[in-house]
Amino acid sequence: MRAAVVTAFGSPARVEERPVPQPGPGQVLVRLEACGLCHTDIHAMHGDWPVKAHLPLVPGHEGVGIVEELGEGVTTRRVGQRVAMPWLGHACGECRYCIDGRENLCEKQFNNGYAVDGGYAEYMLADARFAVPVPDNVTPLDAAPLTCAGVTTYAAIKNARITPGETVAVFGIGGLGHLAVQYARLVGAKVIAVDVTEEKLELATELGADFVVNARREDPVQAIRNLGGADAAIILAVAPAVFGQAFDALNRGGRLVLVSLPAEGTLTVPIFDTVLKGISIIGSIVGTRQDLAEVFALHAAGRTRVITETRELQQVNDSVDEVLAGTVPARLVFMYHTADLVPEGDGSGGGR
Repeated sequence: MRAAVVTAFGSPARVEERPVPQPGPGQVLVRLEACGLCHTDIHAMHGDWPVKAHLPLVPGHEGVGIVEELGEGVTTRRVGQRVAMPWLGHACGECRYCIDGRENLCEKQFNNGYAVDGGYAEYMLADARFAVPVPDNVTPLDAAPLTCAGVTTYAAIKNARITPGETVAVFGIGGLGHLAVQYARLVGAKVIAVDVTEEKLELATELGADFVVNARREDPVQAIRNLGGADAAIILAVAPAVFGQAFDALNRGGRLVLVSLPAEGTLTVPIFDTVLKGISIIGSIVGTRQDLAEVFALHAAGRTRVITETRELQQVNDSVDEVLAGTVPARLVFMYHTADLVPEGDGSGGGR
């Protein structure tokens, strides 16, 4: 099988041939159809975070594919079933966090494409319990971004405790942000989309944003204040200035929801304003299997749109450069075994 392998932090990935792995007890072997490129994958490849990914590494945690083989003891998945392999590759199932519905906080978790090989390959192994079934009417191309970008922003909107009629500012419209706009709309919020790229703001408007702010052309704090302020700010951008801008744009009782993870991120907030205005600061990390099942159900019901461009695995390094340059409208998705999934001639990246 082909796999994109990183052997040293900061070095380009190399596409190489590897043996197809064999599933152990409790695992399934999945033939990958698609895998999205998340900015977290780039952090993993560059070794940006304090806890480093395991090398050599096959990145990718938006993998979607077909179960081809069951390991010993697997009874909850079947051969031929389409499943998604998200960031949460395994949790213990016994700690207080797993028991009370917060398995994404399990201290014994391991993560696909970080601690174990992920979806930048034609086959991968997965813990059968954490390979989430994909509804039949959700395509692999759509399911891949929903597996991380979708569930991450869906959980962030949940964690923001938004009530109908409140105003939500989404900072950063891209792979995650274009979905955050839609989830905020689904819970009845007014949405202000903030970005520095006019094309992405046009996309946000198309997807239902009530207002857009180009932070390159105007002060986003003043612009949001002129619109009545934000009751919740969802931060999906990594530029250091964004965090202070989002805080300053909040109304009393506002919620600052941190999702993005800058390579060198430290948050400084004024304690006086935080206390007197009753501001909440919330960290939101991906979501649970139940969250992902809900994300898929919403998409299957026609409530969301996923904006993608396809790429071949051989283009992995060029694709990373595209993401870092900010030229990608929303999500890049690597496609494998795709003869029946992508129209002929569309392999270089047809939009969706």
